[in-house]
Amino acid sequence: MTDIAIPISASNLTDAKAQVELAITASPDILELRTDYLQNLTADMLDELLAFTASKNQPVIVTCRDPRQGGQNDYPLDLRIAILTRAASAGADFIDCEYENYRNEDTFAAIRQALSSSNTRLILSAHDFSGCFKDLGALYEEMLAADPEAIHKLVYTPAHINDCFQAFKLLKNKRSDAIVLAMGPHGVITRILAKKLGAFLTFASLDEIAETAPGQIAIQTLKSLYRWDNITPNTRLFGVIGNPVAHSLSPAIFNACFDKQGIDALYLPILLAGEGDQFDSFIENVIDAEMDFHGFSVTIPHKAHALDYVERKGDYLEQLAADIGAVNTLKIGFDRIVSGYNTDYAGAMDAIESALAVGKHSLHSVDVAIIGAGGVARALVAGLSDVGASITIYNRTLEKAKSLAEEFNCKYAPLPKAHETNARLIVNCTSIGMHPNVEDSPLPQETIKPGTAVFDTVYNPLKTKLLQYAEQQNAKTINGAEMFIRQAMAQFKIFLAKDADENQIRKTILKNLL
Repeated sequence: MTDIAIPISASNLTDAKAQVELAITASPDILELRTDYLQNLTADMLDELLAFTASKNQPVIVTCRDPRQGGQNDYPLDLRIAILTRAASAGADFIDCEYENYRNEDTFAAIRQALSSSNTRLILSAHDFSGCFKDLGALYEEMLAADPEAIHKLVYTPAHINDCFQAFKLLKNKRSDAIVLAMGPHGVITRILAKKLGAFLTFASLDEIAETAPGQIAIQTLKSLYRWDNITPNTRLFGVIGNPVAHSLSPAIFNACFDKQGIDALYLPILLAGEGDQFDSFIENVIDAEMDFHGFSVTIPHKAHALDYVERKGDYLEQLAADIGAVNTLKIGFDRIVSGYNTDYAGAMDAIESALAVGKHSLHSVDVAIIGAGGVARALVAGLSDVGASITIYNRTLEKAKSLAEEFNCKYAPLPKAHETNARLIVNCTSIGMHPNVEDSPLPQETIKPGTAVFDTVYNPLKTKLLQYAEQQNAKTINGAEMFIRQAMAQFKIFLAKDADENQIRKTILKNLL
């Protein structure tokens, strides 16, 4: 089993005790007493805090972190070692000593002597806040040789999500109790997948603002959103690939459906920076790692990268996705076969037809303004072209608008020209107005005429600034949730060959957006 540890990081004893009380309500497995956060630290303060946690029957790790490896206060080495040895003598469950300091002869002797007369276990740790270790595997072997009985903790800072796979590899091949984590936004998935890979523990913050290391997830988020208690070594993995991705509701929706339908699966946010080369490397890493990844939703800016990958290295590309020129769904099947699909097309057209209460052929010859020329825009243009709508594509980069328009025999214009449109249907296919930039709109209010229909494919927030303008102008509005629901249901079917619970999806969206 992989435990969850919550760090207690108060600057005084009163606040530390209050944090302990609050942490207990979240039911962690272990508390980490970050004594390096306490001001004017003394052994007596440690004793009082240990006595308090003991009265609460809480297992504890005592840490007095070296400032070179993330310590809060610059306490001298002799005080930090005195705190750790005192904790071992007092019966703390674990003490955490930096491997770099453990190699010091005096430190080694003091720690070993304290451990020899107690049941305390040693966590031997190494942290790199500036980047990746030069050779993670070699460092682990060195630490293992230095103390085979210790719990070996290696934490580093990835520059890209592709740097996380060395952590996964080490955990899969470990020969001791180990903690291997990557910090920051690119390393978030290592904290979630620690349980699947059998890490000794992971760290979760008390709340969203109490992290003691970059990228820590609040314990309630880890337990609820990411279904921590349901993760097993056999859990199938899915995720949404994008940049940015923190705003995505896909993890909440898919994980809620997995929970409701009793499916042993987990859906993750995959922050994938860079262009096609980095995308290709990520998919290759996923395949090589053999970690039970079975599929991905693909969003901005990687839909074209996904298409390119499947065309070059995949096994099957849905003809519709090829025609649209964008893949928003990847499935990894048996023998690591990668297939590409597009569910934006059906999701978008269904949303328009349902909201306007019309059949698709009623859109024939209707003037439509498409704002944007990315993956979602391609799906909308393809669908509306099929039914004979008269489309003008507006985009900040005119060459992209021109290229897309020429593919589908449409008109195009620079984005500022959209302010002059008289289209009956306006569709925003950009990220303008997406959380957190909720005050932005691709069009001013005066552009929207009464009787116009305005469709914003952004779903977070549910009512964007553009849709607020549309309501004020007595225009028909279509929010991005309708398209999102339909395309997500189609993805679920591709991933698992079964239907998603539509009511659960709607309930989750309303819970998160209203």
